[in-house]
Amino acid sequence: MSFKVVAFQIAVIAGLFFGGTAESVSARTIQIVGLGDSLMAGYQLPPGDGFPAKLEAALKANGLDVVIADAGVSGDTTSGGLSRVDWSVPDGTDGVILELGANDALRGIPPEDSERNLDAIIGRLQARNIPVLLAGMLAPPNMGGDYAARFNPIYKRLADKYHLTLYPFFLDGVATQAKLQLDDGMHPNPQGVDVMVQRLQPVVESFIGTIGAKLK
Repeated sequence: MSFKVVAFQIAVIAGLFFGGTAESVSARTIQIVGLGDSLMAGYQLPPGDGFPAKLEAALKANGLDVVIADAGVSGDTTSGGLSRVDWSVPDGTDGVILELGANDALRGIPPEDSERNLDAIIGRLQARNIPVLLAGMLAPPNMGGDYAARFNPIYKRLADKYHLTLYPFFLDGVATQAKLQLDDGMHPNPQGVDVMVQRLQPVVESFIGTIGAKLK
């Protein structure tokens, strides 16, 4: 896995993110890691069509020269993410998009366990002074109302506890839309990824802005 870093020029959007002027802004290298499961890893998608690659391209097209490193592992659970967070997020990382929990829900893992694992992941990252953007998930309908009532509030509760940027549902706009999904009815196709990137991009840009402000 490559964590190549390139220069991040933010002078163009200084006023938008930092409320400053071009004279007050200096160049800064920003590196983001996407820590997640198959939804992050681009399951069955050609190289370049996964979420991290398309998000990076969209950010660059909007004036941000930023790298989004793909640390997604297909089939991963919150427990798996916790076991690898220390080496999947290398030193020098400026921020993490944390997307885990879908496989927990599909496997019926107790939501209390999922929340405890996510809590530990966030705690480890914050101990390293790495900001987190938390991407939420919803329990599939077949798990029943009781499970959903226990699982769905996890992300908002953790975001409130740790004062995180929250994107409530990673598959917003794609879930239940067959034309935006692979034949398995769960994973996004390239067009679905485009929708996800379009919806999440403003949140990520705001997240990067808070990182830049702290690094000034």
